[in-house]
Amino acid sequence: MSDWNKAIIEEFRANKGKVGGPFEGATLLLLHTRGAKSGVERINPMVYFKDGDRYVVIASKGGADTNPDWYYNLLANPELTAEIGTEQFTVTATVTSEPERTKLYEKMESVRPGFTEYKHKTSRVIPVITLTPKA
Repeated sequence: MSDWNKAIIEEFRANKGKVGGPFEGATLLLLHTRGAKSGVERINPMVYFKDGDRYVVIASKGGADTNPDWYYNLLANPELTAEIGTEQFTVTATVTSEPERTKLYEKMESVRPGFTEYKHKTSRVIPVITLTPKA
């Protein structure tokens, strides 16, 4: 885990899901994935918004030309754990397809304008993932 992510995770947990810096005021969750090859648990902080009972996250990687590693992990193991605030719960990850992908991406752009920059920095179609809590 990078020192950047480690610091965010520690701040998130110490402040019941709230962090400062570039994520101040953002809705953040911690997504626990299992390595597609290693099986090792990974934790990634990410911005989300709610869509009904689902949580929506974007595999932007800051507009890089490749998808983030966590994206491949959730493709291999879509049953995940999410932390929001002080709660942890199981979710099922689903990669959205068009036209829902674009609709949800545009909603994220309205909440966090940096996502507009990300889509212009890359030629790849940035995946949008929904996380549906298990009953």
